[in-house]
Amino acid sequence: MIRLTRLNHEVFILNSDLIEHVDITPDTVITLTTGQRLMVLEPAEEVIRRVVAFRRELHSPAGPAVGRP
Repeated sequence: MIRLTRLNHEVFILNSDLIEHVDITPDTVITLTTGQRLMVLEPAEEVIRRVVAFRRELHSPAGPAVGRP
């Protein structure tokens, strides 16, 4: 799960497993496997960085940081 920001500055959490592709128009547009399209403030490179960081965390020996101080 990654934290992103809609164009209206509303923060939301996205299940990154649902990302089909990310388009770079003037805005960053994320298309989900459901067909839903989301426009976010973060540049595509940042979306990719967050997905990679989340997946690395999942596969680390310590596991996800959720619930850890």
